[in-house]
Amino acid sequence: MPKFPLLCVMMFLQFFVWGSWFVTAGTFVPAMQWDQSTTGWVYSAGPIAALISPLFLGLVADRFFASQRVLALLHALGGAVMLLPVPAAIAAADAAAFEWCVLAYMLCYMPTLGLSNTVAFHHLGDAEKRFPLVRVFGTLGWIAAVTLVSKGLGADTRPVMFQVAGIASLLLAGFAWLLPHTPPPAKGQPVRVGELFGLGALELLRTRGFPVFLAGSFLICIPLAGYYSYGNQFAATVWENPGYYLTFGQWAEVLFMLVMPLCFARLGVKWMLAIGMAAWVVRYGLWSAAATAAPPTAPLVLGGILLHGICYDFFFVTGQVYVDRCARRDLRGQAQGLLVLVTQGLGMLIGAQVVTALVKHHATPDGVDWSAVWLLPCVGAGLVGVGFVALFRAPRLDPPGHTA
Repeated sequence: MPKFPLLCVMMFLQFFVWGSWFVTAGTFVPAMQWDQSTTGWVYSAGPIAALISPLFLGLVADRFFASQRVLALLHALGGAVMLLPVPAAIAAADAAAFEWCVLAYMLCYMPTLGLSNTVAFHHLGDAEKRFPLVRVFGTLGWIAAVTLVSKGLGADTRPVMFQVAGIASLLLAGFAWLLPHTPPPAKGQPVRVGELFGLGALELLRTRGFPVFLAGSFLICIPLAGYYSYGNQFAATVWENPGYYLTFGQWAEVLFMLVMPLCFARLGVKWMLAIGMAAWVVRYGLWSAAATAAPPTAPLVLGGILLHGICYDFFFVTGQVYVDRCARRDLRGQAQGLLVLVTQGLGMLIGAQVVTALVKHHATPDGVDWSAVWLLPCVGAGLVGVGFVALFRAPRLDPPGHTA
């Protein structure tokens, strides 16, 4: 079978697995009548795993075993966790056990994000042009999973979401054996622990603009975490199948991914990043305003969801492109690793805990005061954005037609 279709299916299943439970877990936890602290820890599991997974990838997966084999093993282990200890913890109504199970699962899952990219890049001749075509199947897989669980099964608050994730994990574990052989990319190379966490890329802190970019990326991820932790829970105050409505944001992401090359040519890195940050301010502002009504004003909530294309693509994707242009060829992998460590790891971890504390602080006998909850991330993102625009000076690394 040709490699390209196999890689597309792999990417579809990779994000189907994640999307089948990650969005709707935000409404499942309160349905179990567990404390909001459990929500915070469930959404801290991914960032914690993101901090640990470089060690596994660098010390084991990248040096000793074929990437597609490790991908199969980790998804098999993850599927077993979702189908065995997770249901047991839920049946016992044991929130602490459930939190540990989710962490165990994410420790299996997070390395597979890098492994699936490794497999795809290794077998794509013109990766710069063809990888986005493969990656878009990941977004489609996420949309399909959330739509199935939320709209198809009506399971925004039911544990069946974890069964779907477990079955999909095992399906991908089996499918991975059909993937083309991908030898360990760092076989025989010496191990330098600092490189595994991207610390070699710290030399970029001496370049113009990069320290501001890295600090801004870290700080903006703190308020951003609220969308991933509590967006579905908030949307549930408006719609019966909130996860389904959140998929509209992924459709917008696909659309804006297509127009990003034109935006780069017109706006350049600085203003792409600034617009991405501003979109988060507008999103949280819309949600705070929407929540002043009871129930919240649906068009404003939907408007905040539809901004996801700008929120995600203009900030995260543009940041990845900027890092790739800043770093020397031999440091690009480390630089991207450092960005993930600072944003998806530290920033999102702190953010999940901060927003959880905020939700608990504004909880009332009648529910959560969502207007107050979303106001603080709105202001926080705004302050970070203003500081970024004032201080960031991009080095002249863009090709002709791209301005800072």
